[in-house]
Amino acid sequence: MKAIIFNKYGASDVLREEDVAVPVISDDEVLVEMYTTSVNPVDCYIRSGQLQEMFPLELPHILGTDIAGIVQATGKNVENVQPGDRVFGLVNSGSYAAYARVDKSAVVPISSGISFVEAGALPAVSITAWQSLFHYGKLRKGERILIHAAAGGVGHIAIQLAKWAGAYVIGTASSPNHDFVRQLGADEVIDYTAVDFTDVVHNVDLVIDAIGGEVEEKSFKVLKEGGKLISLINPAITGSASENNVEAKFALIQPRSSDFAQIEELVREHKLKVHISGIVPLSQVGVAEAHRRCETRHVKGKVVIQIRK
Repeated sequence: MKAIIFNKYGASDVLREEDVAVPVISDDEVLVEMYTTSVNPVDCYIRSGQLQEMFPLELPHILGTDIAGIVQATGKNVENVQPGDRVFGLVNSGSYAAYARVDKSAVVPISSGISFVEAGALPAVSITAWQSLFHYGKLRKGERILIHAAAGGVGHIAIQLAKWAGAYVIGTASSPNHDFVRQLGADEVIDYTAVDFTDVVHNVDLVIDAIGGEVEEKSFKVLKEGGKLISLINPAITGSASENNVEAKFALIQPRSSDFAQIEELVREHKLKVHISGIVPLSQVGVAEAHRRCETRHVKGKVVIQIRK
């Protein structure tokens, strides 16, 4: 089968198109004929070698976490999906390929009204936003939330979910993305290139941070006593949480079919929409271009990789 692999760490030009064996599934896995996947920042971090100490790999390696396609086969212990089902879900790696295997706990059926382009863009960003807000952040109706990188993949989904939950949403974004973020439902939008957000944001219950560094440290200042800072990128987050009497947690995402089922329902009912900023083919050139776009950190929503139509 066709797959995009890399044999060494480096820039996007290390990506290669190769023919590899179709994966063999276990009793608890599902084989999916892939229609789409998408690029997430973690793909670029892994390919570049930034995460090789944390996540050592055996090379060559197939990147990709988002699954969208049609079930081809199931292991004997799988009951939640069957061959022929349209599905979406999440894997640790291997979705930049014509076929991928996924654990039964991390895949659910999708409605015929949800396109594969939408489905392939959703899994990683939607499950990250969902669990950050509701499992780690315990977001409740009426609370105030600050979402950094609000126009990005996770950010633009988190805005919609937070508004659906009844929160007051503040987002940071560059000025060209302000209209986009407002259309998603944000109550306030702050231009991080022109304003120090700590000067204008106060007493929030929850911060979702996908940036880290100075932004992470400053975010403690805008939380009310007992508030929560959820980092999407810093497993060692400590900051000044204890001295400010707030909580700081790293969102370690666990794919759960129950969460995916709730997300699928919201998409099906048009209460949640993923923004597609581009579609590239499953080719060396196409995927490398998608990685370069992702690494600018200025992609609105997601870039999708089309495998089949």
